[in-house]
Amino acid sequence: MFDATTLKTQLRAAKMVGVLRAPTAEAAVQASLAAIRGGLKAIELTFTTPDAPHAIEKLRSQLPEGVLLGAGTVTTPEQAALALEAGAHFLVSPHLGEDVLETAHLLGIPYLPGVLTPTEIHRAHCLKAELLKIFPIGSSGGAAYLKDLLGPFPDLQAMVTGSVGPKEVKDYLDAGAIAVGVGSNLFPKEAIAQGNWDAVEQATRTAFEEAGLGG
Repeated sequence: MFDATTLKTQLRAAKMVGVLRAPTAEAAVQASLAAIRGGLKAIELTFTTPDAPHAIEKLRSQLPEGVLLGAGTVTTPEQAALALEAGAHFLVSPHLGEDVLETAHLLGIPYLPGVLTPTEIHRAHCLKAELLKIFPIGSSGGAAYLKDLLGPFPDLQAMVTGSVGPKEVKDYLDAGAIAVGVGSNLFPKEAIAQGNWDAVEQATRTAFEEAGLGG
């Protein structure tokens, strides 16, 4: 089982996290595997995907060693428990879910609650959240906003997500993010709708090249 320290180390190594909302569980699995072939080392599969626990369980059984699999858009303690049972390495929420955080602590699974404001960051730290998700970063000031937050919160350990393109990834990493969540650039909706997994693989390779991270 992962702890927060291990997760932080592996997120830093992955740099880019693929955030996937798929129309079906099977599409989620196939799109994730295609992105992994394209170089992705960390995936956040959201609970807005139908039958997300099944998709996580099936994907976890096929993951290459060293690839992180997180459950995203976790909004209830029940979803947290289902994600852990399915094999997720970590949990992510769009909000500061205090009940989810408490459950994650009890279950022993790392959890990144979603925060945006200084007040929310302080509250999350008071609740012993070791890793945070800054969301939505893109429409809230971008890398400059993250730098501003790191002034009063120099120990902030956060993944940033929300309207981030591959060409912006390096700016966020340089600003102090431990990892950056990217969605549609890795998982084009049309390609997923058509089941064109080669296109997803190529989109991922292209995104890594645009981010200057290799593939």
